[in-house]
Amino acid sequence: MPNLPKLDPLDRRLNFLDTRGSIVAERGSTASIKVAFTELRKDPEMACAIDTQLMFGQRVRVQEVSGEWAWVQAERDGYVGWIEEKTLNYSPVETTHVVSAPRTFFYPGPDLKLPHKGMRSMGSELCVVDEAETRGTRYAILAGGEAVIHHHIAPKNEYAADYVAVAERLMLTPYLWAGTTAFGIDCSGLVQLAMFMAGDNVLRDSDMQAATIGAEIDPGSKYQDLQRGDVVFWRGHVGICHGSDANGTLMLLHANGHSMNVTSEPLVPAIERIAYLYEKPTGVRRPYNKEKE
Repeated sequence: MPNLPKLDPLDRRLNFLDTRGSIVAERGSTASIKVAFTELRKDPEMACAIDTQLMFGQRVRVQEVSGEWAWVQAERDGYVGWIEEKTLNYSPVETTHVVSAPRTFFYPGPDLKLPHKGMRSMGSELCVVDEAETRGTRYAILAGGEAVIHHHIAPKNEYAADYVAVAERLMLTPYLWAGTTAFGIDCSGLVQLAMFMAGDNVLRDSDMQAATIGAEIDPGSKYQDLQRGDVVFWRGHVGICHGSDANGTLMLLHANGHSMNVTSEPLVPAIERIAYLYEKPTGVRRPYNKEKE
C-alpha cells in the first residue's frame, strides 16, 4: 500500500504533536511558492531529510505556522510537510503558463543581454500578462514585470503528447534524493514531472505511483511484452520503458544513484544490477492512453 500519511495533513500533524508539543492554530491560507524551488520536510528543521520539493508557482494550503516554518499541503499532488515560510507568497496570482523547457532564465526585462534574475525548472507555473520582442527574440512578460523566453513556456491547458519524450528531454539531469525539478531529480520525481507535463497529475512517491498509475500488466517472462511508456517498479525505485534501441534491446530511462543522473540503459541488465539493492521488480504498470478513452 502507498504511504498515505504523506498525503494526510491530520495524520502527520498529530504525529508531530505527539513528539514535539503544541503549535499555533490553523491558518487555512492559500499561498504559492515564490522561489525557484523549496524543500518540504517531515519536521521543521533544516537538518531533517528532504521528503520532496515544491517549485515556483505551485499552490499550497497552509495548515499551520510555527516560527519560521509552515505546515502545508501541495495542491498539485496532496503531499504534506514543513517548508520555510519565507518561500511563500500569500497573495498568489492566477497562473496561465508552465515552463516547458527543461530550464529557463528570468530577466528583468525583454532582453537576454540583461543580467538574469534567477532560473526556473520545467513545470514551474507562471502568470503571463504581455509579450514583447527584442532583436527578433520573443519574450513573455510576467505579472511581476520579469521576462522569460516565449518558446520556453506553454499555456497550462496545452499538454505534451508523449510523456516519455518529456522524460527523455531530462536526460543527464543530476540525481537528487527527493528532487522534483530539472536542476536535480529522483526516480519518482522524473515520472511525476514528465506525466504532469503531459496532463496527468500522478502522486509523488514510487509506492504511491505503483498503486495508482494506469493498470498493472504482465510484462512477460523476459519482459518481452513491454512497450514504450510502461512503468517498471521496484521496492523503492521506478523507471520508464522508453522503447528499444537499434538492436531491438529494451531500454530503461530512470534517475538513479548508480549513475547519479537521468540515464538510459538496457532494461534486463539494469534489472540484474538493481536487484542487488532492491530485489527484482515488484510490478509493471501501463498508463492509460487518454486519446483512446
